[in-house]
Amino acid sequence: MSQSVAFIGLGAMGYRMAAHLPKHFEEVYVWNRNFSKAQQHATEYGTIAVELAQAVQADIIFSCLPTSADVEALIDGVNIKSGAIWIDCTSGVPETARRLAEKLKVQNVDFLDAPVSGQTIGAENATLTVMVGGDVSAFERTYSAMAAVGKLIQHVGDSGAGFAVKAINNMLLAVNLWSVAEGFTTLKAHGVNLDAALNCINASSGKSLVTENIFPQRVLSREFPCTFALPLLAKDTGIALDLVHNAKLPAPILALTQSLIQAASLTAEANSDFSAAVKLYESWSKITLE
Repeated sequence: MSQSVAFIGLGAMGYRMAAHLPKHFEEVYVWNRNFSKAQQHATEYGTIAVELAQAVQADIIFSCLPTSADVEALIDGVNIKSGAIWIDCTSGVPETARRLAEKLKVQNVDFLDAPVSGQTIGAENATLTVMVGGDVSAFERTYSAMAAVGKLIQHVGDSGAGFAVKAINNMLLAVNLWSVAEGFTTLKAHGVNLDAALNCINASSGKSLVTENIFPQRVLSREFPCTFALPLLAKDTGIALDLVHNAKLPAPILALTQSLIQAASLTAEANSDFSAAVKLYESWSKITLE
């Protein structure tokens, strides 16, 4: 495509996502706070490592940072090209998305909150789910760019809606992860073969991503590869619970799960994967899931 595109934030997800863009765009700029990582990406994938001031002169700007606060602070310090569209793939705060969309609109810049799901394997294979909030016209104009990194590109509502869907999605992941930990600990306490139990459950109504993928590949294997950090899951469950409170809704299961994930994050080893949250329950039950 003749448009220029930039990718800001080359973490575990961003590094892999940005790698697909040169297949679709002639000019792909990359920037990272640790600039050597941008230079490494340029060498590896044919992108162009640039300073932040140049990156924000692209027609389409992707960002993928740890928090909405990081994105907002970065935007506050730059002059973005008029007419650009900013696509924020951070798992962020809906209220921040609405605030940034209003602020940037005055500068003739559209802001889309477009968090992704699919973990690093999805980023590697360009099969991510992208849930997008914001102006429909801006969404349509950047659909092909988002399709370069994802498989399902879904507009879900006005500004903030993308972040809201991602937060609730990750809260549901957390609920499922914790409930499976409790259920399988109960089975082990009764002498059940956990691999055999997984085979049954994955052919029955209790199956889920957690039982089909996360438990066998991360928990029962005791590998816990860090592809999505536990503190980030704790952050997302907090955002989800804020949404519940803002809507003045009762949500006892979500509230309890958020507390459990927060506790697991605070007591976990550094650089723990989200699946390592089960170790907190293992410490209570004195039963190891393997």
